[in-house]
Amino acid sequence: MKQYIEQNKDRFFEELFSLLRIPSISAKSENKADMKRCADRLVQLLLEAGADEAGVYPSKGNPVVYGQKIVDPSLKTVLVYGHYDVQPPEPLEKWNSDPFEPEIHDGAIWGRGANDDKGQLFMHIKAFEFLVRSGQLKHNVKFMFEGEEEIGSPSLPAWIEEHKDMLKADVCLVSDTTMISEKVPSINCGMRGLSYLEVKVVGPNKDLHSGHYGGAVANPITVLCEMIASLLDEDGRVTVPGFYDKVVELSKEDRELLGRAPFDMEEYKSFLDIAEVRGEKGYTTLERTGIRPCLDVCGIWGGYTGEGAKTVLPSEAHAKISMRLVPNQLSSEITRLFAEHFKAIAPACVKVEIKECEGGDGFLIPISSDAYKAASRAIGEVYGIEPVPSRGGGSIAVLAEVQKILGIDPLLMGFGLERDTIHSPNESYLLKQFFGGMESIALFYRYY
Repeated sequence: MKQYIEQNKDRFFEELFSLLRIPSISAKSENKADMKRCADRLVQLLLEAGADEAGVYPSKGNPVVYGQKIVDPSLKTVLVYGHYDVQPPEPLEKWNSDPFEPEIHDGAIWGRGANDDKGQLFMHIKAFEFLVRSGQLKHNVKFMFEGEEEIGSPSLPAWIEEHKDMLKADVCLVSDTTMISEKVPSINCGMRGLSYLEVKVVGPNKDLHSGHYGGAVANPITVLCEMIASLLDEDGRVTVPGFYDKVVELSKEDRELLGRAPFDMEEYKSFLDIAEVRGEKGYTTLERTGIRPCLDVCGIWGGYTGEGAKTVLPSEAHAKISMRLVPNQLSSEITRLFAEHFKAIAPACVKVEIKECEGGDGFLIPISSDAYKAASRAIGEVYGIEPVPSRGGGSIAVLAEVQKILGIDPLLMGFGLERDTIHSPNESYLLKQFFGGMESIALFYRYY
């Protein structure tokens, strides 16, 4: 594979850049046509790589790309999942280059989607291409690429249910996660779930003059801040009743196994330019982002925020609340518990509205499986060190649905790094990881 990469890397860049130039932003309705354009391009790449068939399938939302190559029905089947939608690029002024005009410099590919997830799903297409053209493919391979992961995959579970016979496989192979570092590879054996809501606190029926009414009428922004502040106690624990009821406490042995992952606190703080970390008492930083649930405010607004002064007491205030969940915590249940609690703590001087935005359950996979062992052997061969099992702090909501509907485990062979700033300006993907990912994926098929 290494020689094949060297011989074809210029073509690989050209093909990948054709994907990265398409602003397939699922969160924006004005990019609807770009979603179809990106899906069509993926179909073309799959067919050129050696798929027997590939096409764009309609869903209730953005289209799903499906392709396959059946070598022999008696052989193992690998279902490759990825997503072609990307995050909005804003704030644009923070980018050092055009987010949709990819560049290569400083040993990395730069642009929106370079890592998440166009760059990573592209590795699978090229590893597949190599195996087909070299006559080494000994598996049936199916590809399922969606266009709504960045908005919570609202349409994909129903599409999977509708096409579950077509999607039958032995494992779901995914590259949409990060490694601990380029020197210490890792394989995620689980990811957190998500419950994401928008809350609205309404006070008076219109904006008021802050001089005439200030101090006499409740300010919705102040009330909202007080309510949010009460959601965490002094030990960093979420105060929503029932929030921890189904959280499974890991054994000492499991915590020690996960603790094998190297972690430099000073390097971590320096990278983020912070003086200290904060989180749930009694847990390490890696445990807080992997095996523990949390609650965060992702956005808050209200009143006048333009230039200069406007002495106004606002009628309403808003916030977006994200709760990352661990396996056994059901997103639907946590959403209900939060909504009940948030309304219960609201003082009589305001009214509360809650809108559910997106959600999904977490999952775990066994590290004793043949697929995990094959991935570990493959990555170990490429990187020269056995990968560490880890827990992903983020969420790929639909993978729990894949597990439930298709009865197969996801295998998370992600090659991104924290330095790639995937949802922020200046997203990038190290060439070393891009090529190493292709090599590792090709070896996975040899050992699985």
